[in-house]
Amino acid sequence: MELKQSVEQFKGQTRLPKLAIPTSYDLYLKLDLTACTFSGTVQVNLNILEHTKYLVLNALELDVHKVWFTKSNFETYQPCDVVLDGDDEILVLVFDEILSPGDGVLGIDFSGALNQQLKGLYRCTYVDGGVKKNMAVTQFQAVDARRCFPCWDEPALKATFKITIDVPSELIALSNMPITDEKLNENIKTVYFEESPIMSTYLVAVVVGVFDHIEETTADGTKVRVYCPVGKCDNGKFALDVAVKALDIFTRYFSTPYPLPKLDMVAVPEFSDAAMENYGLITYRENVLLYDDLLSPADRKQFLTIAVSHEVAHQWFGNLVTMEWWSHLWLNEGFATWVSYMATDIMFPEWKIWTQFLLKTNDGLRMDALEQSHPIEVEVHHARSIEEIFDSISYKKGSAVIRMLQGYLGDGTFQKSLSSYIKRYAGKNAKTDDLWGVLSENSGVELNSMMDAWSKKKGFPVISVKYKDNILEFEQSQFLSSGLGGDGLWIVPITLSIGSYNKCKTFLLETKSGKVDISELVHSPHENSSSVNEKNKEKCDDHFWVKVNTEQSGFYRVNYEDKLAARLKKAIESNCLSAPDKFGILDDTYALCEACKQPLSSLLSLMDVYRKELDFIVLSKLINVCYKVMEIASDAIPAVVNELKQFFIDLLLFSAEKSGWESISGESHLNELLRGEVFLALATFGHNKTHKEAIQRFQTLLNDRNTHLLSADTRKAAYIAVMLNASTTDKNGFESLLKLYREADTVQEKELVLRCLASCPDPNILLEVLNFMLSDEVRDQDSIYVLFMISSEGREVAWRWLKENWDLIFAKYGAMLTYYCITKILPLFCSNEKADEIEAFFASRMHPSFTMILKQSIEQIRLKARWVANIRREQSLEDLVKQLPFMKC
Repeated sequence: MELKQSVEQFKGQTRLPKLAIPTSYDLYLKLDLTACTFSGTVQVNLNILEHTKYLVLNALELDVHKVWFTKSNFETYQPCDVVLDGDDEILVLVFDEILSPGDGVLGIDFSGALNQQLKGLYRCTYVDGGVKKNMAVTQFQAVDARRCFPCWDEPALKATFKITIDVPSELIALSNMPITDEKLNENIKTVYFEESPIMSTYLVAVVVGVFDHIEETTADGTKVRVYCPVGKCDNGKFALDVAVKALDIFTRYFSTPYPLPKLDMVAVPEFSDAAMENYGLITYRENVLLYDDLLSPADRKQFLTIAVSHEVAHQWFGNLVTMEWWSHLWLNEGFATWVSYMATDIMFPEWKIWTQFLLKTNDGLRMDALEQSHPIEVEVHHARSIEEIFDSISYKKGSAVIRMLQGYLGDGTFQKSLSSYIKRYAGKNAKTDDLWGVLSENSGVELNSMMDAWSKKKGFPVISVKYKDNILEFEQSQFLSSGLGGDGLWIVPITLSIGSYNKCKTFLLETKSGKVDISELVHSPHENSSSVNEKNKEKCDDHFWVKVNTEQSGFYRVNYEDKLAARLKKAIESNCLSAPDKFGILDDTYALCEACKQPLSSLLSLMDVYRKELDFIVLSKLINVCYKVMEIASDAIPAVVNELKQFFIDLLLFSAEKSGWESISGESHLNELLRGEVFLALATFGHNKTHKEAIQRFQTLLNDRNTHLLSADTRKAAYIAVMLNASTTDKNGFESLLKLYREADTVQEKELVLRCLASCPDPNILLEVLNFMLSDEVRDQDSIYVLFMISSEGREVAWRWLKENWDLIFAKYGAMLTYYCITKILPLFCSNEKADEIEAFFASRMHPSFTMILKQSIEQIRLKARWVANIRREQSLEDLVKQLPFMKC
């Protein structure tokens, strides 16, 4: 009884007890890919910190066969009890003798199964000569190294790793470090790897399979390789080029060389995330790492560049310097996101990638406006819960806050500070406050108090702006999509432009409200106020506008009084504003409208001035707002939905005519992106001419898979048009798309087809598509793509299907698919009654892996219900829609 009570003290704890710390691991693994099992031995050099009869480490879904502990004096101890606790994921070793402080080696023999959950050490399949064969891959972040070998599985408990693997002789084995030796024993190959530098357990990696590879060597002598499916090396060339350039960029930016002798990047056929930054061995989904010059759309090239840069950046920000605990994960992800855009901008300045960064900022703003939001530096009481809380708030808001801070401090100071931070904490762990401390030292600005509200509290401010007698009045309050007031207070770096980007001002809003005199920016230095008021008032009025949050550099929203909003609307019409500012004005207006702070009529009126817009990022935002308004209008004002669709179509026809369906030799990357977005929107809104053209081009594609009449950038628009015209009585288009999926020889094409299938409004076809998603024809990791284009017409079918299949989905797919089922299906609804029904269904099915996203999705439903009610109360709105300018065309 006494022993059990003693073991109980280690259960239910947030972190492992500080009884011992590891300094190095010697890990041997033997894989049996036929039986899908593995066995191994780990020997851990330990430093015992205090007198103890216990050693406590992490292990999960492993069988432990033998344990021993050898002190530095070669005395060996064996535990009297070995306790594996699956709930707390710990292994407790109980000794009769007291272990005294000092060094020793803990040895454990263990075994386990190669799971199919895409985490820990798992198996996946590849096709060799038409035959499916097994391979093995690891995915340890956040806390799944413990599924592969017993270890101290916490980021702060860094150690070195020396890895040896037994694999079938015909396979390639990769790990974090280069191979030092290989020995062949009949059909088994033993592969020995160099000992790694100090690193966290979640960054350890092993890949065993069949690959082709290509390689380059950086100017600093680092060998970079891309491992591709056999015969697909040409598709790895672009990623290899990006990785080599990114290594050079970050080496110079951080003033610190890449820490390892090699960097491998591997395309894995089955993978839960887009990519994982394992030290020296980055793993990717195949459709993320591989790029086909002819078949991959422009957005895939851009996504690949950012993704590779992001993972390479982690080799410094995350791997060399690691967060002390999962609460600080945003440091890793926020900085890797921000710096990946910086690297992409250096490689491809013509992409104007910083304007597209606004899409990241926007996602962060959207989620952080929920009452079910959380701080980016969130308290993590159990490491397993990081799977739930690591979302767009953590890394999208985090990266946007970093961007805002960079703008406030200046590029030079910021870069110098990051370089100092990397040098100071290299090989160590850091907390958020450590970064603020280094930034404060280098900038001379005390940042801790300023940044606490941004990192340790949820939410962000909306800045209300008024103007009178050359005085701008500012007032901040927490912005919530519910329209309710919050009690947050932030130190906000305010940037503003007055009538021109040559007339700018910056200041810190440190209190609830403040005033700024802009007399010197409104008038020229040779004019007195009376002469302006009398002689040039009309001229000044024509050019006077105030844009707060210039270039959208800050993480906040702006609410202008009516007269200032009217000035900005006129400035947009006159093409006086930059693309980021036009994006921001539309985005803020939509958010305020959604929060019932502005009428829908004001938003529609503003949208009308974007008719001649040709900038990709602005059009992308306009299209997104069109989608959102159409979704809400279908419930709020169904009588005029067709008129609203026609209005949206007319907003986009100018840009569609300018871009055309076919690619133009030498055209810009942004034009390619624009073409895909615009024709997809026109197809979605049911534009007859677009549908007719799309279906004709699709038929051409079916007859000639290499046709130039349907480019990679416009295929999605064509596939959506096909599915919108499919029905139970005419399934030809649907069946043709399925045939295309089955015959596609690239993962990108398969993904694209999957993303379009569920857009069909026919309930029978949608149900067939959802069931197809769960079939053996769709890889588990790819099932999520089917959920992305379900329309509001299909929401009831999708919800009924989800309820009927929930237990199967949760059991087979786990957190990966349940996340997307919740976030892609539930928020399609707009009524409190449906929110109640969903809450009731999940009341007996709650699980920590999706509790937060479920609450957020239900909150979004209730917010939309509130907006629907507000729109219905808006007087004369239907008459306004009928009188929109398109009616005169």
